[in-house]
Amino acid sequence: MIGLAEWLRRRAVRGPDSPALTCNETTWTFRQLQDQVELLSSVLASCGVGAGDRVAYLGFNDPMFLVALFATVRIGAIFVPLNFRLTGAELQFVIDDAGVHTLLAGEEHRNIIDTIKPSLCCERYFAVDGAADGWESVVETMATAVPQPAAEVDAASVAAIIYTSGTTGHPKGAMLTHANFWANNVNTHLVFDVVSTDVVLNNAPLFHVGGLCVVTLPALAAGGHVILQRAFDPLDMMEAIEKHRVTVGFAVPAMLLFMSQHKAFEQADLSSLRLMAVGGAPMPQPLLRLYNGRGIPVHQGYGMTETTTMISFLNPERSADKLGSCGNAPILTEFMIKDYCGNPIKEPHVKGEVCVRGSNVMKGYWNRPDATAAVFDADGWFHSGDIGYVDEEGFLYLCDRLKDMIISGGENVYPAEVESVLFGHPSVAEIAVIGAPDERWGERVVAVVALKPGASLTLTELQAYGGERLARYKLPRELRLVEALPRNPTGKVLKNRLREAG
Repeated sequence: MIGLAEWLRRRAVRGPDSPALTCNETTWTFRQLQDQVELLSSVLASCGVGAGDRVAYLGFNDPMFLVALFATVRIGAIFVPLNFRLTGAELQFVIDDAGVHTLLAGEEHRNIIDTIKPSLCCERYFAVDGAADGWESVVETMATAVPQPAAEVDAASVAAIIYTSGTTGHPKGAMLTHANFWANNVNTHLVFDVVSTDVVLNNAPLFHVGGLCVVTLPALAAGGHVILQRAFDPLDMMEAIEKHRVTVGFAVPAMLLFMSQHKAFEQADLSSLRLMAVGGAPMPQPLLRLYNGRGIPVHQGYGMTETTTMISFLNPERSADKLGSCGNAPILTEFMIKDYCGNPIKEPHVKGEVCVRGSNVMKGYWNRPDATAAVFDADGWFHSGDIGYVDEEGFLYLCDRLKDMIISGGENVYPAEVESVLFGHPSVAEIAVIGAPDERWGERVVAVVALKPGASLTLTELQAYGGERLARYKLPRELRLVEALPRNPTGKVLKNRLREAG
């Protein structure tokens, strides 16, 4: 196991002039990326950042995000990527909870920090794209910096604190070690066969493990070429695949849905893709069939912030006979289904909680020993809070989040199962299934639907469609029509907002 900064340095020595990163029509070689990392790490060290101190980054996808990450860990400090969709109060909680020493921010996000600056714990503030009142220019400071030797870093030490989405309550900071990141790289290389000739596209936010760890860091470790986009746009994504002949992409199902609904989708040349890695939410079966029909191998996976993403992945060659599964565990990870008392479930098709163990599983939650103790059992298994089961071959199928399960008339209803079926209705563009209090049944099933343009839908029509494949108790008893489903930056539907709106 080696630290993040050290494996980047070794990769830069191995292929200094190979393209590492392209963003905004500018390409950086590995030598150029490494040079910037060394300069910024010297700047941070001169500001008093030392081993264990926290350095945060707030901004859209940009090469400086990765420079800041590698520069921070090069001196033994801890990187804290910030969610740029958070409000000032939410950012203040995360920054102060992490005890951030130095904060780097992009132009679009400095104003929100200025509103909370007087109450923040930070000692230094750097603008990554020019000087501003109250902000030092990181570019100007780096121009006069002298590279310093890297610190000795223990692979078991914390490299980053990545905060969970926080769809309910305050987010928790998952402490990911250098060893966690390295294990995830190895898992990804062996599952995806990532090599130096791969061209990888990422437009998911880098502050989340999906954007950072599924393809970006593994591709750089392999010497591949990362095409980094500022944010997701369906047309931009298709054009980038064509222009750069992208071989590996990453998306959450919502991105693939929006791409498929774009008028350019049918004519887009996506033939260079050898696989599309998909995670972040269950992949609806009709959408999976659509992409398979276009000849695009979809590598459906399952992961979490706490596991540095990877828990399982389904090889494309098994996607037809294992439709709906998220696959097997990678080499350095294992999972087990346990009942609500913590006992292993060994029978196939019996639902329980998915528990994970492996060298990619986090060290714990930052400043939350109580929360850490609540998710790790005595045998070291991390309890995911997800409900799933395995089939006779050990392939994992997810049912839903434990907290999202609906109990209606004494029967367990798993929203993801219902959503996957009802998504196939020709009028449905997006759908989320939630529970609502019901005097007779305890909870009733509610379908929240965004319609396709010009479409209409009634509850009776939706029930008739779903009744062909779902038991009666799983059918929605209420239909709510909305313009669009609320989502967090990673594409997950904010079901708590839907419940509150009801």
